[in-house]
Amino acid sequence: MTAGDASFDVLVVGGGHAGAEAALAAARLGVRTAMAVLDPAAIGRMSCNPAIGGIGKGQLVREIDALGGEMGLVTDAAGIQFRMLNTSKGPAVRSPRAQCDRALYNREMVGRVLGQAGLTVIAGEVVDLLADGAPGSATVTGVRLADGREIATRAVVLTTGTFLAGKLFAGEWTGAGGRIGEAPASRLSASLRALGIALGRHKTGTPPRLRRASIDISRLEPQHGDDPPRPFSFRTARLDVAQEPCWLTRTNPATHEAIRRHADRSPLFSGRIVGTGPRYCPSVEDKVVRFPDQTAHLIFLEPEGRDSDEVYPNGISTSLPAEVQEEFVRTIAGLEDAVIVRPGYAVEYDYVRTDQIRADLSVAGVARLWSAGQINGTSGYEEAAGQGFVAGVNAARAIRGRSPLALDRAGSYLGVMIDDLCRVNPTEPYRMFTSRAEFRLMLRSDNADRRLASLAREIGILGPRDSERVAAKENRIAAALASLAAQRSDGQTLQERLRRPEVDASDPRIATALAVFALAPDERSEVEAEVKYEGYVARQAREVDRIRRLEGCAIPEDADYASVRGLSREARERLVQRRPRTIGEASRLPGVTPADVQLVLAVLGR
Repeated sequence: MTAGDASFDVLVVGGGHAGAEAALAAARLGVRTAMAVLDPAAIGRMSCNPAIGGIGKGQLVREIDALGGEMGLVTDAAGIQFRMLNTSKGPAVRSPRAQCDRALYNREMVGRVLGQAGLTVIAGEVVDLLADGAPGSATVTGVRLADGREIATRAVVLTTGTFLAGKLFAGEWTGAGGRIGEAPASRLSASLRALGIALGRHKTGTPPRLRRASIDISRLEPQHGDDPPRPFSFRTARLDVAQEPCWLTRTNPATHEAIRRHADRSPLFSGRIVGTGPRYCPSVEDKVVRFPDQTAHLIFLEPEGRDSDEVYPNGISTSLPAEVQEEFVRTIAGLEDAVIVRPGYAVEYDYVRTDQIRADLSVAGVARLWSAGQINGTSGYEEAAGQGFVAGVNAARAIRGRSPLALDRAGSYLGVMIDDLCRVNPTEPYRMFTSRAEFRLMLRSDNADRRLASLAREIGILGPRDSERVAAKENRIAAALASLAAQRSDGQTLQERLRRPEVDASDPRIATALAVFALAPDERSEVEAEVKYEGYVARQAREVDRIRRLEGCAIPEDADYASVRGLSREARERLVQRRPRTIGEASRLPGVTPADVQLVLAVLGR
């Protein structure tokens, strides 16, 4: 089989959040696209919590949406509670989050994938990558399914999630699977290794699901959505949704004692799980053991859907035996009579070591192969969807002979994430936070459509109507800013008044001046942020320009890194070993942080 015989231009392996975005993006760019998935009915299924967004993650979803991706639109269609997090803090860290109806989200994504022109969904397990050439210099030509079918393709995007050699754990029980009740992709790992791709092992987990009717919500603290709710997608004009509450409770010393008493039955501590788990989403037994002085851990009880009788207790992910889960759950306020519908469990799976992942998400050493999502060592729906979109676009662009997308950490959270993966080579599941972005004041969730407008036009998924919408928004914001700068009150412009710490856009004089422009809530937030943080944003913009100019700055071959004070040991070793020719090359070395680059620049006198 050769690339010239290809039945498809791009074939996506997997149908989770990364796979759905990759396949939709490639098909919408006009290349013949296929998705090979174990179960088409599971496309876009939420494996863990029924929510989209959060700190840093909401920014990713807004960026995916601004470029033409689908996650924001599906969230608006399936959302049952919408909140803007961190509203008491500065605009750089405000992040949208939505609770979703799990079943509806799944149905919405299935419908959009199956209804997409130019996209063929193939039910089957991919067990082998077909390629020409030796390991380290091979070119993908197709895939082989478990039933023996061979499908030719000019490019493959791997989005296997937790299914790649997936293994499930709960107490002493172990079984094969990528999710409970779903078979793993058990043979593909060997094919990847045969092509010279190095794999690692990661682990994640999920909590028990509880029957809603068995929970005493009168003892719990309710958490309501924002009124009015803000849409996730810039393409959603408004949301008309009856919102559902979540509830808050906490573990307590009795909970912790029950967990400690049975900790030796957790596969996490018995040594049966060898994969590395997510640092920022540990299991409840891990939290109890690692933080013995903590007397309580917060639990968010999240409804699985508007008509569902299941509740997701966010904060007590576990792989303890089912009977132990029942014991400790019933020590928690409001859950004394809780019925567990399905016990929690851990899943361990293979991933591609990210020192083999390039900035366009292609895999080094294997031409025409891309990867996205948990196979790249990340954790979370939003991180997966963002990578899937980028990988799908870049695979389609490669087929058309076009260069890959130019994403950098100064322009988007997508760029931050991909740069971190390629440069740092994380050894634990990677999760996005606003703190990872040096220029987060410029990379806000409210301005994603404006700052990525030119990139969206270059990609070409969004149409003229979307470009007109963004241009109209740009004009409204510019007019509002000009109006505030022109109008005066009490001897100062309204712009100067808005800069005062105690004044915001709800101030009567400011609100009156802005009312004539009919700004949406996000647009008012943008106006306020641009006025209040104008000086900071300008400084960040100058720093971005400086960094981009220095990208090609030459580094002498005999640079003495031993004399650079403050360099981390790992950074010094990498720089000495690799001898990068430019600052840009140095910045992309695994283990070399932006702070290390600044130290090198200082020594070079730049």
